Amino acid sequence: MELKIAKWGNSLAVRLPSSIAKQMQIQDGDSVEVSLNPQGELVLAPQKSFDKTEFIQDLLALQQALPETTSVIEVMRNQERY
Repeated sequence: MELKIAKWGNSLAVRLPSSIAKQMQIQDGDSVEVSLNPQGELVLAPQKSFDKTEFIQDLLALQQALPETTSVIEVMRNQERY
């Protein structure tokens, strides 16, 4: 699909057809990540919104996966030089 580039203020803009926006699951007001791949091609990807609940669940899962060890302070207190 060929799209035209248009001037928008001091910038350039590309208008996305609604069919592409629907496939990307983006709508007016959403943000996208823009990058260039090694071949110099422009890549647009929907920006994942921050989900606080998912973040907390991931953090708790990480905390449970980490082994609980002896406190460094306790080790220092038990040494003779303390």
